[in-house]
Amino acid sequence: MRQQLATAARHAWAVSPLGQGIESYDGLPAEILYDEPHRQLRRYCPETRVPAGRPVLLVPPLAVSTRCYDLRPGQSLAAHLVGSGRATYVIDYGAITFADREMGFEDWIDDILATAIMTANAASGGHGVDVVGWSLGGTMSLLTAASHPRLPIASLTAFGTPFDYTLIPAVQPLLTIDRLLGTRRAMTLTGAMGGVPRHLVRASYRAMAPRRELTKALHLARNILDVEALARTEAIDDFIGSMPGYPGRAYHQLHSRLMARNELAEGTVRLTQDREVRLRDITTRVLLVGSATDNIANGPAVEAGTQVIPGARYVAADGLSHLGLVAGPKAPMLSWPSLDVFLGQ
Repeated sequence: MRQQLATAARHAWAVSPLGQGIESYDGLPAEILYDEPHRQLRRYCPETRVPAGRPVLLVPPLAVSTRCYDLRPGQSLAAHLVGSGRATYVIDYGAITFADREMGFEDWIDDILATAIMTANAASGGHGVDVVGWSLGGTMSLLTAASHPRLPIASLTAFGTPFDYTLIPAVQPLLTIDRLLGTRRAMTLTGAMGGVPRHLVRASYRAMAPRRELTKALHLARNILDVEALARTEAIDDFIGSMPGYPGRAYHQLHSRLMARNELAEGTVRLTQDREVRLRDITTRVLLVGSATDNIANGPAVEAGTQVIPGARYVAADGLSHLGLVAGPKAPMLSWPSLDVFLGQ
């Protein structure tokens, strides 16, 4: 009993704001292929195996760090892919500030992602790239593939990428405000701030999982002797704490086009008055993975993509949360195998 009390005290101190944490994880080693503002491309370095087959490019969402793909040991999709013998790349957008307020979807579609795909393809022998995106990273990847069908995209997998926003309960309060005030007035505050600052993004992400936030203290107390449980909670908190912000133009496109007008569900996104992106123009293979227990982009909202993308398949990984689809402790059993099968076809 005395030893358990001592262990509990050490763990409680470690997870406190003054402690050093339960687990130290510096991430997979990686080399930088190029490093420019909001577009750093890295290749994870395998320690023992020589990469073979088509490369994989991991695309994070806007306002999310690359840690979503390399959260911690056992919860790293990047490590899983490297371990399976694939050259694995990730694109990092870095910090987003008020100065970046004019960045919009076009910056990702025409430059950031398109350049990353071309570079990964050239660096790995020119046999095409398997693109994997999570959440809005999947959206940006799909819009890139639709806009530039000649890019060397061998396949595209989107985890937790919503298409029909009317099916997502967490979005409905925002849509109600938009209907009452009108889109222009609803976006007045974010326009003045130049987007959504990182602190507001982090608070919003926490608010979409209220049960976790309300019961976190109790969860830590109940598992104060369980190093694994404490490390998982700590990793998620660190991940949320590293979220950057949304640039103004990109957020306004997200709000007005994807949410308020629900254009992804219709299959055509109107970026500007003169430019439309049609999902039916996607020519590569597409896999959509969703979960009925995802509070941010539930299964039906994700599966709606099969109605607008030619030949797209949907696979359910029910039981996983939004982040859990790519980085949950059960992802190796419930969602990653679907990706493995799809990439191997």
